[in-house]
Amino acid sequence: MSAQGNYLRRWLSVSLVLIIAAAALAAAGPGYKVVNTYKVGGDGGWDYLTADASARRLYISRATHVIVLDLDSGKNVGDIADTQGVHGIALAPELGRGFTSNGREGTVSIFDLQTLATSSKVKVGENPDAILYDPATKRVFTFNGQSHDATALDAKKGTVLGTIKLDGKPEFSASDGKGEVFVNIEDKSELVTIDPSKLEVKSKWPLAPCESPTGLSMDRKNRRLFVGCDNKMMAVVDADTGKVLATPAIGDGVDATAFDDETGLAFASCGEGVLTVVREESPEKFSVAENVATQPGARTLALDSKTHNVYVVTAKFGPPPAATADNPHPRRSIVPDTFVVLVVAE
Repeated sequence: MSAQGNYLRRWLSVSLVLIIAAAALAAAGPGYKVVNTYKVGGDGGWDYLTADASARRLYISRATHVIVLDLDSGKNVGDIADTQGVHGIALAPELGRGFTSNGREGTVSIFDLQTLATSSKVKVGENPDAILYDPATKRVFTFNGQSHDATALDAKKGTVLGTIKLDGKPEFSASDGKGEVFVNIEDKSELVTIDPSKLEVKSKWPLAPCESPTGLSMDRKNRRLFVGCDNKMMAVVDADTGKVLATPAIGDGVDATAFDDETGLAFASCGEGVLTVVREESPEKFSVAENVATQPGARTLALDSKTHNVYVVTAKFGPPPAATADNPHPRRSIVPDTFVVLVVAE
């Protein structure tokens, strides 16, 4: 064989090795792991957390107030007081405002993003849970678990614009930024599309085989919704037709999901102590990339779109209190001063 032939053979061999190595690396998963722990402490439960990648802040609901941390250091940079029964935090950076859904008193607190001072409270529906800012309409929506409806607010004026009746108990929500808002109906295993301008329900889609949907996030470019389901699956849904395209397996006890536009990865934080990472291989194909060990109870998350880090929160748990007739299945007690933020990164 000529020297040219030998060179070509060696080149093909090396190329084949590189291709196999790249495929093996891709199959092994991105390699996320817990890289840091922010010890926050304090008492009380928690729910949603929201990351502001531009301002480098992490907002965490803590029952009666919202803790604000520096995303990079974990240092406490402020607190939003008097948010009784707070569930979620929505941000409108172009307006310099933030909003909290205060479930216990059925209100929304409007606060200044710079000073964190509350300027007003607005009465909404009963037990507002998820809260969302829709940039297309500059409206804030609360999804009210007890009154089974959504309240729309003018984000700039802070006034109520109307109410949208829903079929059941709403959970997480997502906006496509172009005139559609989506919300899971947990007790109906249903996904609802809302017109945020007309304040009307546009579509209702069954999510079977998904049961008790909670977390919801979106790939806006490819129009895909990622739904966290109580029966240990993530339902990937076509945002235009409502068709369930895939149901990759996730951990037990999911609450939140998130999608990273740059990496094409979707995340599901699961209470058993696992962060499931799902790869969007194409708009039609999805697979589990890896399951990252976190800590029991870490079932809500926030994604930092700048660093691609994922933040989950949890604490240590003690035995549950004694069951009563009014509360036959009490939650486990939280060990005081053990609340932490786990930073999950590649």
